[in-house]
Amino acid sequence: MFEIATELALLLILAAFIAGFVDAIAGGGGLIIVPALLLCGASPVETLATAKLQATFGSGTAALSYARAGHVNLRSQLPMAGIAVVFGALGALVAHLVPAEILRLIMPVVLIGVAAFFALKPGLSDDARIERMKPGVFAVTVVPGIAAYDGFFGPGTGSFFMMSFVLLAGFGVLKATSHAKLLNFGSNLGSLIVFSTSGATWWAVGLAMAVGQILGATLGARVAMRVGARLIKPLLVFVSTAMALRLLWQALA
Repeated sequence: MFEIATELALLLILAAFIAGFVDAIAGGGGLIIVPALLLCGASPVETLATAKLQATFGSGTAALSYARAGHVNLRSQLPMAGIAVVFGALGALVAHLVPAEILRLIMPVVLIGVAAFFALKPGLSDDARIERMKPGVFAVTVVPGIAAYDGFFGPGTGSFFMMSFVLLAGFGVLKATSHAKLLNFGSNLGSLIVFSTSGATWWAVGLAMAVGQILGATLGARVAMRVGARLIKPLLVFVSTAMALRLLWQALA
């Protein structure tokens, strides 16, 4: 039935549920999924392909949950999400051209910066703030870069989208989280389209994990909407720091 032993598949479904919950609130679900797949015997390519399959369901569920609650206007945000799809696919296509070693050295520094920003900057709340970049400019400058990064590497994508919405678009933390999940869904979908042609995807395992992602993302989005910035900020700081430490460990090991 599955590409691996059933007991391993069940553990991956549990990991996907936890990842979906965390990712819906603060991003960083890949921090849980990628090591879990590797430990279960997936090759690096199989890991990336299968992770994108299940993550697409999780980010899509979270985005839909936020939209149903009125935190995202899907109609107005679809063009931006479409850009994320295109550049997520392009990022996946050029993944083999970018030295992964360089990214592994740079990304911990960037992620620690994200954690420090949310931990130390005063006044971060669910309230709107000054808009420093118009939506059209944001869509053609910030979105392509982060979406392409998601296609060829990935860790921290949701956090980067969220911080960009807070710093540049003037969003409150909850609104930034809601919109980040929609764009993350777009970049996941674009890269999934590319990876699905590679023949490396564990479809049975990935779709089973998608069920866990959907349940976890639904619960995570509900918790985030109920608690708001009081939960999102500390969890984002923890997830970003954890991702940075893990990437540093990989780079130096």
